[in-house]
Amino acid sequence: MSLPAALSRSPLRRVAAAAAVAVVLTVLAVAEAPGTFAHGSRSEPAKPTVVLVHGDWADASGWSGVIKQLEHDGYPVVAPPNPLRSLSGDAAYVRAFLDTLSGAIVLVAHSYGGAVITNAATGNPNVRALVYIDAFMPDQGQTTLQLAGPDSALSADPTTIFNFVPATLPPTPTTDLYLKTSTFLTDFANGLPARQARILAATQRPATLGQAEPSGVPAWRTIPSWALIGTQDHIIPPAAERAMADHAGSTISYFDAGHLGLISDPSSVTRVVERAARATQ
Repeated sequence: MSLPAALSRSPLRRVAAAAAVAVVLTVLAVAEAPGTFAHGSRSEPAKPTVVLVHGDWADASGWSGVIKQLEHDGYPVVAPPNPLRSLSGDAAYVRAFLDTLSGAIVLVAHSYGGAVITNAATGNPNVRALVYIDAFMPDQGQTTLQLAGPDSALSADPTTIFNFVPATLPPTPTTDLYLKTSTFLTDFANGLPARQARILAATQRPATLGQAEPSGVPAWRTIPSWALIGTQDHIIPPAAERAMADHAGSTISYFDAGHLGLISDPSSVTRVVERAARATQ
């Protein structure tokens, strides 16, 4: 007997048929809902937002290659400017920026930016992972100059590696420090094509001595961390960064790159960032 014929036979049967249709529609709706099985597979959880923080003598455009790959893989990405004025002030700015975001965050930094995120993420429950790319990872009371160590290119006579603005000596905490072109090309941008390195040297943003203030309580005490170390880094020598990463209990990996490995090898950087992101899900 056809369904129309059955429905026409009895009001009771019509009620039963309507109830059966309702059950089927409910099951289909549940199956398609987020976080449930649909067509035999479970929908993926939302990806964390990746926040990228640059370091000295650079700007956020240095992350361009990494951003392109992360966005291709479905990650929301933001790369705010780092003020580069003082460690406490820079950390406060990044902390305020993080407070505008909702959901899980993977916080990534390069070079001096590592000291900034170490302070900015402390106490923020949304930050689920810290990723350090050729970056400083200070403990409480330590400074970046102290951590760079005697083998760093920055440990030479300051007058031979920096241009001071204003030029008046001695410099003050607010004096701008530009890397001399020779230092930039040889030690900061080693591993990049000369033409690209010269453009970056011409457009560099300055550091200040105010960044050398002691660091606060480190976020890596409570937040899992990853460190990617460039084996050709002249600014933060590999041994110095390995010591910091060991002290922080980080997951450590290496790549054949200089200090600007985020530019010369964005794929290696992306892999580590996504590895950290997956660990948060």
